[in-house]
Amino acid sequence: MPIWSSRKRYKEYQVESAVRRSKRRSERTIISRQGTEISAKRSRSIGPLLRAFFSFVRHDKRAVASALLCATVSASLELFPPAATKIAIDNVFSGLPLPDSITRWVPDSSTILSTPQSLLATLAIAIVTLSFIAVIFGIIGRWLATRTVKSVQNRVRRLVFGHAMRLPLSRVQQMRTGGFVATLREDAGGVGDLVFSMLYNPWRAVIQLIGSLTVLAITDWRLLIGALMILPVIVMTHRTWIGRIRPIFRDIKTTRDSIDAHATEVFGGMRIVRGFARTRTESLRYSSSGHLMARQEFLVWWWSRGVDLAWALFIPIASAALLWYGGVQVLQGSLTPGDLVLFLTYVMMLLIPIQMLASSATAFQTNLAGLDRILDLLVESPEMPDRPHAVRLPKNAIEGEVQMHEIGYRYPNTESDVLQKISFTAKPGQTIALVGPSGSGKTTLCNLVARFFDPTAGLITVDGRDLRDIHLDSWRQSLGIVEQDVFLFDGTIADNIRYSDRNASEALVRRAADLANATEFIEQLPKGLATHIGERGVRLSGGQRQRLAIARAILADPRILILDEATSSLDSQSERLIQSALFTLVRERTTFVIAHRLSTIQHADLILVLERGQISAAGTHTDLMHSSEKYQQMVLMQTAIPAPPKVPFPAANSSRQAS
Repeated sequence: MPIWSSRKRYKEYQVESAVRRSKRRSERTIISRQGTEISAKRSRSIGPLLRAFFSFVRHDKRAVASALLCATVSASLELFPPAATKIAIDNVFSGLPLPDSITRWVPDSSTILSTPQSLLATLAIAIVTLSFIAVIFGIIGRWLATRTVKSVQNRVRRLVFGHAMRLPLSRVQQMRTGGFVATLREDAGGVGDLVFSMLYNPWRAVIQLIGSLTVLAITDWRLLIGALMILPVIVMTHRTWIGRIRPIFRDIKTTRDSIDAHATEVFGGMRIVRGFARTRTESLRYSSSGHLMARQEFLVWWWSRGVDLAWALFIPIASAALLWYGGVQVLQGSLTPGDLVLFLTYVMMLLIPIQMLASSATAFQTNLAGLDRILDLLVESPEMPDRPHAVRLPKNAIEGEVQMHEIGYRYPNTESDVLQKISFTAKPGQTIALVGPSGSGKTTLCNLVARFFDPTAGLITVDGRDLRDIHLDSWRQSLGIVEQDVFLFDGTIADNIRYSDRNASEALVRRAADLANATEFIEQLPKGLATHIGERGVRLSGGQRQRLAIARAILADPRILILDEATSSLDSQSERLIQSALFTLVRERTTFVIAHRLSTIQHADLILVLERGQISAAGTHTDLMHSSEKYQQMVLMQTAIPAPPKVPFPAANSSRQAS
């Protein structure tokens, strides 16, 4: 694992960044606020996307309408306080009379506004009152919009998660876990954010923009034209932020995550690191990554200062130019001093809605692309929809006879069959063992029994009924599965055992644990059944996790049982305990066992030897030892003493002497 200098890594990073910028321009990718690179391409036009969005929001349409109404009131009221500066300068300090457009709105204005002091007090009271009302309406509107966002996000995430749970297993296996989590977090969350990026923020910005432009146009339209020259600077700095600065922040986050992951990995494998004397190497890797992140942070600092410099120079220059031109107009009597101050104030107010519209446009583009990806997922067909005449069978109505008639299966987008012409009958209560080399189709065959997918050829019947005529959920409720790679959830031992039957009493949970030979180690734990076992049961040994999986299957009381290498990779004592628990579990249940240890399936009623997706031999252990050469070879390979290596491994001292 080479250790590069941070300078070399930084130069490579700059080249990679240039390539990514070119890619974003050609492939229309953008950097989200969370720092991830997202495609902005859409397969749907704006119309279907908007209809889909409003279908998600229809339950909250009153809240959205109320939020927009509050935003209208708040944004409109915020336009009035700056106008008070004009009145203060012209009518309070300069002594000019109030215009009739103001006095006719004030009752008894000749008394209330008769002196400069009373006029100034009235202005102060009016500013405080209007600002207070604007803040109240603004908070209410933003609260209603935020509540709508969270409501839509939860609704979309629930819909997407529920639909993904029903997708075909092959499709689920194609989905990267991290990619799906990103879909739930960013894409589904972005659909809710459309409430702000498409409705609330643009609505509020447009009201402020129209109001400010109206005031500026009334004051002096020539000054307005000069003020609009600020727009190119706003657009340029916004494009710089989106195109340059935000991607660097994304890269800094990626580097930081990599540093954190490296530190976690090193401390998690400290025995290996020290055992191979790699402490200095890992320290150098950590330092190199830290230096790279520092260089990236310096880069983003310079780009940010460039944006700040543009604002720090251009805005004062533009303001000075407007002040000079407006001052000339004041000296010539075309404008009053209050008009000039009013104009400059509203010019600065223009920046806020324009910047808000620019940010909303980018967020709108990102969120709309996320909505498009959400809809792509939602239109995918769920796994094996039930036939119209499918029946629900209670568990006790299934006897457990499983027959396969000329079964074949081919995975999607492949050209060869993994199973071909598989035919056999499993009588109720029998144990069917599947043996054969890796890739022979054993797991695929059990997946067909569990109906994780349907065969591409042939027919599977249960008690003489086509398996596809049984409601999928009711069939799955009749199954019990114990796999080699036991999956336990982050919770208590009782929660994991009760996963197969959420309504089971504690007495039934304890009975299942006892039958699975798990009671002994459970009672030794500090909190017994209430002990938290961590993610995937990391606080338990392999044998303990396996016994909990068996207890979970026992509590389910299945009619059909699937055991996938349930005793592999265990020590002898754990294997004996689990074998004893399995004998209890398989009693009076039709059981399919996948096994590489042939000693564990010698009691099976029927052993199927699979080779290249076909049954090459079938029978009991005794029958196959006489009739199947392949089965004999498999048994001999597991019982024979390994031969010594033909080429001895060179000794350490000999290698030193050679060097």
